[in-house]
Amino acid sequence: MGFTRVDGTVQFLSRVHSLMAVGNILDIGCGRGHAIEDPCAYRRDLRRLKATGRHVIGIDVDVQGATNLLIDEYRQITDTKRWPVEDSSVQLAYSDYVLEHVEDPAGFFQEAYRVLQPGGYLCIRTPNFFGYAAFITWLIPNKLHARILRRVQPGRKDEDVFPTVYRCNSKRKLRRALERAGLEAVVYAIEGEPPYLETFPLGYRVAAKLLPHLPSVFKSTLFAFAQKPETKNSLT
Repeated sequence: MGFTRVDGTVQFLSRVHSLMAVGNILDIGCGRGHAIEDPCAYRRDLRRLKATGRHVIGIDVDVQGATNLLIDEYRQITDTKRWPVEDSSVQLAYSDYVLEHVEDPAGFFQEAYRVLQPGGYLCIRTPNFFGYAAFITWLIPNKLHARILRRVQPGRKDEDVFPTVYRCNSKRKLRRALERAGLEAVVYAIEGEPPYLETFPLGYRVAAKLLPHLPSVFKSTLFAFAQKPETKNSLT
């Protein structure tokens, strides 16, 4: 199976790969690595960040992270105020659809700053609160999310559904939080495929044509790429 020209996963991970070098790579909220089940071989390959000279560390509060086949090493988070990662030890950290579940975004970004080496990058993909999917999700009680997702995303397993809080899910909030943590940041919104409509063919086709034309503030997904400052390089 292939992918479309607006595939958000391809867009995000292509940029992640462009920023990676040798050293430690940190997968924040690594989960069980369900992306390895993606039917698209190209997206599966993009998920594989392992390479010669790289060591991929996965951290998560969930013990299922120990089963993740996309990482070299799993470390469980037992204290969200202090990740089990050494200071200035990570060349690149990424967080893919995790920030919407974080209760303390300021603490999250402080830890990201701490573990990044000077010049290191933080890459984030998260829903935009003002996008259709996040806003509807916010209106629905968390206890009903798994039941509804079984209907709209039948391939998604219950163990991959987590409570959402949306504490830092607008362009303004996300950019300000990153800058307050001392990171140089670029934040922008994109509109990819409408995955929550994949079981409704007519709705999917209509949404795929209309959603890309929405103003930026209403696009469904936020990308953020930030760098811990150093004297030699800066994010461009």
